[in-house]
Amino acid sequence: MKRGKNSLYDDLKRQILTMELDPDEDLDEVSLSERYGLSRTPVREIFRRLQGEGYVDIRENRGARVIPMNHQTLRHFFLVAPMVYAAIGRLAVQNFKPRQLSDLKDTQERFRSASVSGDAFAMVLENNRFHEIIGEMSYNAYLQPSLGRLLIDHARIGHTFFRPRNDDMRKRLQLAVEHHDGFIAAINAHDEDTVVDLVFEHWELSRENMEMFIAPEGMRADALVEKPATSMEKVP
Repeated sequence: MKRGKNSLYDDLKRQILTMELDPDEDLDEVSLSERYGLSRTPVREIFRRLQGEGYVDIRENRGARVIPMNHQTLRHFFLVAPMVYAAIGRLAVQNFKPRQLSDLKDTQERFRSASVSGDAFAMVLENNRFHEIIGEMSYNAYLQPSLGRLLIDHARIGHTFFRPRNDDMRKRLQLAVEHHDGFIAAINAHDEDTVVDLVFEHWELSRENMEMFIAPEGMRADALVEKPATSMEKVP
């Protein structure tokens, strides 16, 4: 049995980002209390903390649920994401600390290793952490909460990006790894323009993959239907 508030907090964040918990899914306070050896009061505290960070929605008299994704949230996401990412990138170049750059490099190596091994869950989490660190480098109290909310939906919408099904998707994943290397080099060089250029290249790559998730190719209606044999074809 897992125990403790920290375990519950970390597990719920991971399960939401990796889509182990679906958008709009109800969170069972009683079962979580039992599973983690907690009373219901600390479980509610975790829910409120996650609500403040954009992971959970708490409804009066109906309990907590995973934050939903609908057409309105998706529209807002696609409208503002590149602007927020670009502003964060510029401020990160101006304000980062050496220890943060070291953390960014370590996170990138874990992301790279996960991409080689094909560990989709690890890729989602390390990619999310990579961009979180860039947000922390910005030291901007207005933009960081916006980035955090964007990254939740970015991970959920684009989770299939980390489960490549063909050579083209594998090449796209490798390009994402290379973009991360480019971010590290440009931040280290205090090169704002290159960081912003990379933001839009990286965003375009992500956007194309998210579009494939949201609007996949349709299935052929006759794909699994065999044409029945005629009476003549049945005759030996």
